[in-house]
Amino acid sequence: MQSNYAIKHLLFKIEINMNNLGDVRENYEKDELSKNELAIDPIVQFERWYQEVEKNNIKEPNAMTLATIGSNGQPSARIVLLKGFSNKGFTFYTNYTSRKAQELIDNPQVALVLWWKEMERQVRIEGTAQKVSAEISNSYFQSRPRGSQISAWSSPQSQIIKEDYLEEKRNQVEKEYQGVDKIPLPHFWGGFIVNPSLIEFWQGRSNRYHDRFQYRLSDDSNWHVERLAP
Repeated sequence: MQSNYAIKHLLFKIEINMNNLGDVRENYEKDELSKNELAIDPIVQFERWYQEVEKNNIKEPNAMTLATIGSNGQPSARIVLLKGFSNKGFTFYTNYTSRKAQELIDNPQVALVLWWKEMERQVRIEGTAQKVSAEISNSYFQSRPRGSQISAWSSPQSQIIKEDYLEEKRNQVEKEYQGVDKIPLPHFWGGFIVNPSLIEFWQGRSNRYHDRFQYRLSDDSNWHVERLAP
């Protein structure tokens, strides 16, 4: 058991480290963004930025934060992978019994954030989520590596499990589909598409004078661009 002195010393070190966080900062200077450079359509603007991100060989450029709201009003967030985007919205896939999926089914209001540190850029998206068709989910599922398909069948995502559950379940699924060329889509697995109503593009600038432009979808289904203070 740690002595009171050791515990106080540890807490003192933690406090020092926390205080040092105030000194951690970056001065963003890589680019700027002006209104006359923006596309009329935010999906076109997103595509431009995403293509630039890919050209810069940024690792996992499709990683994004997904924020949902529980029935008790408690928000929760996690990283998911963007697997497609179009003028209809932004698509990702998950287990429909997971916490995030259940929260989206109960409350489709959602927020996404993509952060490309190397380019000092951020994209915020707000909108509503809905399930994609089983056909779209199956098409994507069949494109996944076999190991990922087996994992989808094996994992009761977000549920509390015993230590050896996953290994046992995975072995069971592998035996079940041994010799089967095409593993079927799990009935509890598929995609969501987020239909955006707001998209913000953020470009870091020096001295915290960041460039922020927000596209808002109006009642007439047209996008309106507004500049926001940093």
